[in-house]
Amino acid sequence: MCSEYEQRICYAEYSNVMLDLALGIPTQQSELDLAPHALIKIGDMAPVIRCVGDNTVELAQMKFGFPPARKHGPVFNIRSQGKSFSDCHRCLVPASAFLESTGRKHSKGKYRFELVDAPFMAIAAIWRRGRKSQPSAFAMLTTYPGFDVEPFHNRQVVVLRPSDWKAWLDLERSPAELLQPLPRGALKAEEARPSEFGMGRR
Repeated sequence: MCSEYEQRICYAEYSNVMLDLALGIPTQQSELDLAPHALIKIGDMAPVIRCVGDNTVELAQMKFGFPPARKHGPVFNIRSQGKSFSDCHRCLVPASAFLESTGRKHSKGKYRFELVDAPFMAIAAIWRRGRKSQPSAFAMLTTYPGFDVEPFHNRQVVVLRPSDWKAWLDLERSPAELLQPLPRGALKAEEARPSEFGMGRR
């Protein structure tokens, strides 16, 4: 499943989208809260969008992936089907694109997916407060693959259109209605260059 994504969003563009959606922006935030990263992986710190009051959101830095349970690795993807999420801290992960691997373990290719009709996407997620000295962390929600992802993978992260962002943050509609794959043609898929696979953050 999705363990890597890009975040190349211009802060001015982000601010314009938030204003268009009537979601306020804290005055103390700036482009430093949405610094671009070529590739964000499990364990990296990254910004998420969360509510801080009525019709106001903020960017908060959190770790990608919940701490491992016992001997298992970090939890970075969570199935959305059949869950209510009413008792969870809901958030959005701003992204320019997400990446999916295909093929066998030692011969994997990677494809990147962009949202066609919006300047950037937001992936539905939940977050948890950090314990002791650990930072707060987030995990992305997944669903069955839509037409654009199905040829490459049997699951996909939940990508929400801007018009549905507030509905997810405030849970104004049922998760069963919101957490669905987008219709055919909403995501553009292209093969990622091998040189991009391990470039890390910059």
